[in-house]
This record gives sequence, structure tokens and C-alpha cells, in this order.
Amino acid sequence: MDMRGKTVLITGSTDGVGRYVATRLAAEGADVLIHGRDAARAKTLIDEIVKAGRAAPTFYQADLSSMAGARELAAAVIRDHKRLDVFVSNAGIGSQNDGPQRQESRDGYELRFAVNYLSGFLLVRLLLPLLKAAAPSRIVNVASLGQHPIDFDDVMITKGYSGSRAYAQSKLSQIMFTIDLAEELKGAGITVNALHPATYMNTTMVRAGGIAPMSTVEQGGAAILHLVEGDDVAARSGLFFNGMNEARANPQAYDADARRQLRALSLKLTGLSS
Repeated sequence: MDMRGKTVLITGSTDGVGRYVATRLAAEGADVLIHGRDAARAKTLIDEIVKAGRAAPTFYQADLSSMAGARELAAAVIRDHKRLDVFVSNAGIGSQNDGPQRQESRDGYELRFAVNYLSGFLLVRLLLPLLKAAAPSRIVNVASLGQHPIDFDDVMITKGYSGSRAYAQSKLSQIMFTIDLAEELKGAGITVNALHPATYMNTTMVRAGGIAPMSTVEQGGAAILHLVEGDDVAARSGLFFNGMNEARANPQAYDADARRQLRALSLKLTGLSS
């Protein structure tokens, strides 16, 4: 895909792999919309892109740990733009951010489920009119090989909690949503794919977990960019990739009943249905 003039929103793009992808797409002439919580960090990215001779990206500050924050971000993008060619749902927190203990969002939801999955689910739903207006368009969900089946009797993991389980459940939820939404959008000209970009990239999230990086943001960024602009995936949807290669997710991702349960729960928790 020729990215010149394409409008691309990347959540979590003031640091890590999201920052790398934003920089690359700006260099290719895309109209890049960056998102994060830290305005100072965003300014350094904007300055870097402008210094390279490219148009300044637009920064949207939002806290995606609350559904209100996600709604505010969507409203701002809708206010400023009539179309969205690509949405990269990259914002997230790891298994150890602010400690391994169970934490809750402002809405009272388990924090990793809220940030890594629910906020992206809500954003996509709210931004669908812009994505449809730009068709052919693409949605890319940055997930993980770390996946844990959802216990629908205890989705918020009030029993037997661990940060790694919560993180892995949120990432499987992203993949289940990817498959579900791809089926819903058949014929609409919007592809939806998810990926594990690379294992333990040299990011703040990985270092916060006390893990020695095993790969680079450049490697992970290349995998994300493949789904954003690769011609070979232009008509492929509902897939999970490990890096550059198509892969199989946890079996629950392919359970239609489980996906229906997750969809109904997600619509309720995000306030899109009562």
C-alpha cells in the first residue's frame, strides 16, 4: 500500500514499538495520529519526525485505562477526521506494570483486561464509520503469543490472580475480537488481523517486567508494518500472525460460542449495550 496521504491512528505510539511504527509511517508520507498519556514524550517524537523533514503528527492525549478516556479519544479523532485508513491498536500494559498485584481500572474492571482489550474494542467500534469511509482500510491488533483462555465465570480474575495470566487473557481476547470482527465486516472492505510482533522486544514494558530483551523494536515494527501496508495481506482478514508468519492462536480463539460470550460481555462493559 502506498501510505502517502493515508490517515493512520496508532495507540500507544509515544514509546516502544508504536513509536517506531509511527516514525516509519510518517517517513512514508502518512498522516500519522499518535496517542499516549505523556505529552512530553509525544513532543520528542513530533520533534524527531519534523526534524527528518516530515509533517508533524497529530498528538491525542488519552488514558485508556478508562472507558471515558477511550470515548474521548474516539470523539477527538472523529471531530478532526472524516476517514481513517488504518487503526493500529497497540496501547497496553504488561504483566508487571506498577507491580504484579491485581489492579482495577476506574470502571472497576481488571486493569490489564481494560487497557489491553476493552479500550481497543471500544475504540474500534466507535471509529468504524471512519474506517468504512476509507475502505479499503485495515485494523491491526497488537497481541501476543502469551495467551490464556477466558474463564467466563471469573473474567476479572478475582481468584487465582497473576499478572501473567491477566496479560495473557487480555491478549487472547484481542485475537478473539479480531476473528469475530473480521467475520462481521466481510464485504465491507476492512481487514482485521492480529499479531505477536516479536518476543520480548527492548521496550519499557519488557524491562518493567525484569526481562532481558530478546528482540528489537525494529523487528516487531517490521511485523506490524507488514500488516499495515503489505500487499500480500490486503485481502486477508481474521488471522493471527507470529511476526511475519501466519500462526494458530489458543484454541479458544476458534470457539464461536466463546467469541459470542466475549462479544456480549464487551458490549455491556463498554456501555455499547445494556
